[in-house]
Amino acid sequence: MEKFYLELPSIERKEEALDYLKEHIDYKSDINGTEGINRIKDGFTYEDWLDEVTKAPDEEWAKSVGRVPATTYFTIRESDNKIIGMVNFRHYLNERLRKIGGHIGYGIRPTERRKGYAKIQLYLALLEAQKLGLDKVMVDCIETNIGSERTILALGGEFEEKVFDETRQKYLKNYWINVNESIEKYKDLYGDKILKKKRK
Repeated sequence: MEKFYLELPSIERKEEALDYLKEHIDYKSDINGTEGINRIKDGFTYEDWLDEVTKAPDEEWAKSVGRVPATTYFTIRESDNKIIGMVNFRHYLNERLRKIGGHIGYGIRPTERRKGYAKIQLYLALLEAQKLGLDKVMVDCIETNIGSERTILALGGEFEEKVFDETRQKYLKNYWINVNESIEKYKDLYGDKILKKKRK
């Protein structure tokens, strides 16, 4: 059985991360949950991005750049040690994230979609939320992104409201997930797909 785990970005994963980005570009696909790794195509370096995401969980640094603390992860498939997705987890919400963005941003690489991996990845993100002591997390999706909406609903998402994102000029749907309840309810579906010890 395939198993998955979250891994903090590192210099050792540079080429694989760049390949992850390239695949999205090749497929003309939006890239989500990466804390801005797509800036690399515009001159930002992987090392610049790595430095930023390494600092991002620190509250003092986050506040200095007008953000909330956040942790970015690669989602790794154990069998071939491949990056199949990415997750960006905001430790708490500010006023803007409460409307647009939420706690969790995530994405799966184009060639690995429609395999149920997004649900496993969101379950992994909920485990991280639990470690931080969060009772509920907000997750949003573009109104027309049926796949993302199904993923959120599959993990117990409860619809709250629809909002308009001025930046993307699109409507978003906001959902809330009860962390402990969802982890317990879906552990038989996803628990055995999680590698228990997260590698760094």
